[in-house]
Amino acid sequence: MKNVLSSWSNSFVYVIAAVLFLAGIICSGALVEKTYALEEDSTATDTDKVSVVFTHDMHSHMDSDKKKVDGYLTESGGFARLKTVINNIDGRYPDTFVLDAGDFSMGTPYQTIFSSEASELKMMKFIGIEATTFGNHEFDYRAGGLASMLESAEGNGPQLVASNIDWDATLADAGLRQDAELLKDSCDAYGVKDYIIIEKGGVKAAVFGLMGKNAVDYAPESGLIFRDAGEAAEDVVSRIKTEEDADIIICLSHCGTVENEEDVIEETEDYQLAEAVPDIDLIISGHSHTRLDEPVQAGDTTIVSCGSYNDSAGHVVLEKSGENYSIKEYDLISLDENITPDENVEKELDKYRALADTEYFNRYGYDSGQVIASSEADFTAIEEFGLKQGEDALGNLIADSYKYAVSKAENGIIKGYSEGGCAAGEVISDAGGVQISVVPAGVVRGSFFSGDITVADAFNVSSLGYGRDGLAGYPLVRAYLTGKELKAVAEVDASISGFMGVARLYCSGLEYSWNDNRLILNRAVDVKYNDGTSICELEDDKMYSVVADLYSCQMLGTVKGKSLGMLSIEPKDKDGNPISDYEEHIIYEDGREVKAWYALTSYIDSFDNDVIPDYYNQLQGRKTEIDSRSPVELLKQPGKVFWIAVAAVVVLVLAAAGIVVFVIRRRKKKRD
Repeated sequence: MKNVLSSWSNSFVYVIAAVLFLAGIICSGALVEKTYALEEDSTATDTDKVSVVFTHDMHSHMDSDKKKVDGYLTESGGFARLKTVINNIDGRYPDTFVLDAGDFSMGTPYQTIFSSEASELKMMKFIGIEATTFGNHEFDYRAGGLASMLESAEGNGPQLVASNIDWDATLADAGLRQDAELLKDSCDAYGVKDYIIIEKGGVKAAVFGLMGKNAVDYAPESGLIFRDAGEAAEDVVSRIKTEEDADIIICLSHCGTVENEEDVIEETEDYQLAEAVPDIDLIISGHSHTRLDEPVQAGDTTIVSCGSYNDSAGHVVLEKSGENYSIKEYDLISLDENITPDENVEKELDKYRALADTEYFNRYGYDSGQVIASSEADFTAIEEFGLKQGEDALGNLIADSYKYAVSKAENGIIKGYSEGGCAAGEVISDAGGVQISVVPAGVVRGSFFSGDITVADAFNVSSLGYGRDGLAGYPLVRAYLTGKELKAVAEVDASISGFMGVARLYCSGLEYSWNDNRLILNRAVDVKYNDGTSICELEDDKMYSVVADLYSCQMLGTVKGKSLGMLSIEPKDKDGNPISDYEEHIIYEDGREVKAWYALTSYIDSFDNDVIPDYYNQLQGRKTEIDSRSPVELLKQPGKVFWIAVAAVVVLVLAAAGIVVFVIRRRKKKRD
C-alpha cells in the first residue's frame, strides 16, 4: 500500500520493529519494468488457458479521479471504465474470471454509506466481479459496521472468501465474543467461505482469500484473531487438493509485496507465501498497493498486482504446461480517457451518490460535489506524496486545518491568524486549544490539482476511518506530549520514514532539521516550537498540547512499548496521566465529532476569495535538511542512541584491550 496505513495505509508498530534491527535495515529491490504484449484474439474456449481480470485496493474509487498526465488534467479510473474493460476482455476470452484481492472500501464519499447501503459490494457484483476477500480497511467500521454492510449486501455482492480468520480462538475470548458472534452470524448469512470453486468454460478454479500479518496489524479494530497466513494457506490448499477436482488454485491475498523502495521482493509476505505453499498457481497480491509491471515468479507460482484506486485493471492469461501454469499474456490496462465509460454503471452509481449526500454530507452542511475553493497551483500528486523526506505544502495545509477546526469548535483564537488567512499558530481556548498538530503520510489518500476543489476532493484526502459516533471519518483527538517526547516524534520522521514512508510526518508548530549523515535515531536536531508569532526551544519537561486523528494518536501510543523505550512517546491527558481510551479525548463541535476530512474541508472553505492562499504554494521551513559531515554537525545534540553507540564502542575497545593484555601476559608467562 502506498498506504494505512494504507493505513498509518501503514503503522508505528512496524516502524519501531524496524528500528530494532539497526544493522542492515536499508536494502533495495528494483522491479524491471516490462509489459507482456497481448496476443491474437482467442474467442474459442480453451481449457488449457485461464484468463483472469484482477483488481485490488480499490478503496471505494468507483468514480473517475482527476489526474495530471504530461501537464494536462485528465480523468481516469472508475467502475464505468472498469466495466468496459471487463466486457472487452470477455469478448476475447468468454470465460474470464474476474477477481479482487480486498480493500475494496474506504477512500471516497461512497464509504459514508458503507454499512447502510454496501455500495461497494453491490457495485462490484453489478460490474461482474465474482469473488473478493477482506482487506484491513474493511474492518475500519469495526465488527458491527462490517456486519451491517454484509447484511445490506446479502445476495447482491460477489462471493467473499476468507480462510485465516480464527473463529474458534476469537469466540473463546470473552472480550471479543459479543462483537465476533454478530460478525460471524453476518458472515454465515452472506456466505463467506474459506474457498470456493468457480467453474467457467470447463475450467474449475479454486479461489481462497487471506489477510497477512501486516494487514492484520493495520486492522486494530477488527475484533478478530487471525491465523498465520502461511499456515492457513497450507491447510486450505491441502483441502482443495484432497476434496476438489480443481484445475487451478488462485489466492486472493491481502498480504502484499514491495511497498517501499528499499523492500526486497524475496522478503515480502506474498513471495514467502508462494515459497511456503508451492501448489498455489496464482497469487493476486493486494495490500501494499504495488504495481507489478512484470509478474513475479516464485517457483511455479505467479504473483501479480495492478496498483491501487482503480487506476489500472490487471489481465493475466495462464497456460497449462505439464502440471503447472505459465504466463501466456500479462497486461496492466490503464483506465484512462481512451476507455469509454459504461453508461449503465454511471446510472447505477448516481443512486449511491445521492444517498451519500442525504445520509452523510448534508448533516455537515455540504454536498459532495460542492465547490469550496480553487487552487492556482498543483499540490504534490498522491503517487509522489511522502516518497521523499522534507516539508510538503499539502502536509502543511492538512496540519494547519486541524488547528483551524479546533479553534472553530472551541470558539478560540489562533496566534498570528486573521480571518480567511493561514492557521499555523497556537490555538488558545478555554477548552484546551492546541499547540502542535501531526499528520502522518499514511493517512493522506488524495491531493489537489489547480482548479476547483470540491467537498469530495477534500474528503478523498482525509477519508480514512470511523468514529465513536458510528460515522465515516477519523475524528480529531487531543493529547499532551512533553518536549522530550516531541523530539522523539521528530526522530521517528527523520530516522524511520526513509524506509517506512507511512511514518513520514507533517506538522504545524513543530519545526526541526535533519541530517542523514548522523546515526539513525539521532538525526533530528534543532527541534523547536513555533507558536505562529515566535520560535523557541522545546522544554523537555513541559507538556504541549497535540492534535492528530484518532488512529494516528493510537499509533503514537504504541511507540514506547514497541521500541523498548528507545523512543519514548506516551500520549497523556492534560493532568499528565497516560491515555488508555483515546475516544475519551475526541474533539467535538456542537456535540458532533470533528472529523479530519471536515477540518480540511471547512478550512479550505474559509479562505478569502475562495482561493487557497499563496502561502501554501511554497514551503515554510518546517523541516530543513542539513547535508553535512562536519564533526560539529555530526556530534551536536547527541541523543540516547548516540550514547548507546558510544558505550558499545567503549565496551568493544575495552574488550579488545583486555584480550591484548591477556595475550601479552600469556606470552610473557611462557617466556619466563
